[in-house]
Amino acid sequence: MRAYTVAKLQGLYWFVTGAWPFLHLKSFLIVTGPKEDIWLLYTVATLITIVGGVLLAAGFGKRVTNEIKGLGIAGAAGLTGIDVYYALTDVIRDIYLMDAVGEVILILLWLWAGRKGLAIVEKLS
Repeated sequence: MRAYTVAKLQGLYWFVTGAWPFLHLKSFLIVTGPKEDIWLLYTVATLITIVGGVLLAAGFGKRVTNEIKGLGIAGAAGLTGIDVYYALTDVIRDIYLMDAVGEVILILLWLWAGRKGLAIVEKLS
């Protein structure tokens, strides 16, 4: 699997999940649980949507650099930690554990992709 394919997969996943609260807040809250600070939900959703868009652009442009790969891995690792910790301490619903599984799969795909598809780096070498 090429790095640009992983960028497209993660980008699509993050873009869709990030945009969901903006498109239909009610269904998002039904699935993920009530939130006290909707402004914070929108802040996180905005960032996830933006990063997803950047990953999509890098993937479709086949311009996945080490920085893009690092963004994908670090972002997925951060969300995994938050999902697991707060779900296991009953702060958020267990549905977030499913997201954690998805994030771990993305990390593994990035690692599996290795340096394949790092078009800019390969051209400079």
